[in-house]
Amino acid sequence: MSATAIAHSTRRGPFASLASALYARPNASLWLLLAPPLAWFAMFYVLPLLALLVQSLYTFDEFSMTVSHALTLDNFRALLAEPAHVDILLRTFATSLVVALACAALGYPVAYYMARYASGRTKGALYVAVMVPMWASYIVKAYAWTVILSREGIAMWLVDSCGLHDVLDALLALPGVGGNTLATSHLGRCLVFTYLWLPFMILPIQASIERISPSLLNASADLGASPGQTFRNVILPLSLPGVAAGSIFAFCLTFGDYIIPTLVGPSGDFLGTAVYKYQGAIGNVPLAAALTVVPIVVVSAWLWLARRLGAFDAL
Repeated sequence: MSATAIAHSTRRGPFASLASALYARPNASLWLLLAPPLAWFAMFYVLPLLALLVQSLYTFDEFSMTVSHALTLDNFRALLAEPAHVDILLRTFATSLVVALACAALGYPVAYYMARYASGRTKGALYVAVMVPMWASYIVKAYAWTVILSREGIAMWLVDSCGLHDVLDALLALPGVGGNTLATSHLGRCLVFTYLWLPFMILPIQASIERISPSLLNASADLGASPGQTFRNVILPLSLPGVAAGSIFAFCLTFGDYIIPTLVGPSGDFLGTAVYKYQGAIGNVPLAAALTVVPIVVVSAWLWLARRLGAFDAL
């Protein structure tokens, strides 16, 4: 080694020495890179969740309207024992499940056409048509639907123009489905949720169908399978991860929503509106925290199920 190189190596600064040390210890480099995001995640996500769980164990005195730090499980017992709370949980879960199924039923044909048949400008136009609603404000879309579903809205005009007023009246008369108008019915609420989350269902399904190797379809045809058999036995099973991925958005976003149940649908609390009522109007923070724990548990279980179905590979 020349004298110049030796002198240069002896004059290395602290950053060069640190770089050499980290290069020799790759695990230390990895943890050094992960430390800031992990600290952020722990401070602003994990700790608030733990604080929420602790608050759900506090006691609320209905006489003095104060919260004491005495720990109890009465808030969770109330969720499972009181009919009003059970009704809220069942209504929220049922609506979320119906919305996920409706999005899958409506989104799958569109995604299938985009992946298997559309090409060039047609596929680009379909992508734009699917994504344009996502560019509009969520609040604007929610308020627009209250106008669309009102008695003087375009939905009622379309029903009357098609001569389907009697059919709509029959639907609105069904328990658990209808209401006085579309805007005050469970049907109208599910329509709005389905419109909002449908793009989140179409895109994962379309991506999962496009990942299916053409050689599998050719092999199915060579073995004598009809197009219907190929769809049922090859395409549909292999595209289920995309359906599961889309259900993560459709189900989970519906389960925790607050605005749509406030603006559209019949009276009766949704999970989000119940949390607001207990915390904001009544001041029963422990019960509101216990209600908030429910979607965390349900959504975690749904994510686990979706992961088992391969949803994360389709995202």
